[in-house]
Amino acid sequence: MIIVHHLNNSRSQRVLWLLEELGLDYELKLYQRDPKTMLAPSSLKAVHPLGKSPVITDGDNTIAESGAIIEYLVQQYGNGRLIPAAGSKDRLRYTYWLHYAEGSAMPPLLMKLIFGRLGRPPMPALLRPLARSIANGVQRNYIDPQLKTHLDFMEGELGKSTWFAGEEFSAADIQMSFPLEASQSRGGLDASRPNLFAFLQRIHARPAYKRAIEKGGKYDLLK
Repeated sequence: MIIVHHLNNSRSQRVLWLLEELGLDYELKLYQRDPKTMLAPSSLKAVHPLGKSPVITDGDNTIAESGAIIEYLVQQYGNGRLIPAAGSKDRLRYTYWLHYAEGSAMPPLLMKLIFGRLGRPPMPALLRPLARSIANGVQRNYIDPQLKTHLDFMEGELGKSTWFAGEEFSAADIQMSFPLEASQSRGGLDASRPNLFAFLQRIHARPAYKRAIEKGGKYDLLK
């Protein structure tokens, strides 16, 4: 039995979505973020030394990292579903987007989250104005231009095909869902980029996506 160690409001939501798309049975173990620090509970370290989510267990296998989990589940249980044919151009695009999501798209979004919180409690009140000034400068001069570059790039790529790896929906689209939802939450993604906006509308309408939300619980990305 596949066990998903699911942290609320996290990347593990897309693991539930993939399992629902594949129609696989799984057990769900829920973990809640600390309401003050927003960090995962220490109990997750009993599953994996880093104590982070997503992580799954499947028999003797413990797999962490979204991309690795998606590759494992598709290869182990997909029977050719949600992955383009080996050797095809779409397969190359699939591999690219599977790694781009966390390797390139997420770092500036994470920086946006971190710098957006500078200058707030529990930082001492006397230091908050200076911290906010520094954070605003970093966001204005580095993070926001980086986010625009990535959003423009993804918008253009989705102008070439319906889905990220081609005309067929794939696990790469599941992997790309989180950075795009995070971009909508805090990265400036809106209807001014119609291809990306339409992508989000399409994935949110999928029955498997809706089932994953129902099972995983309330899904509000951090800002």
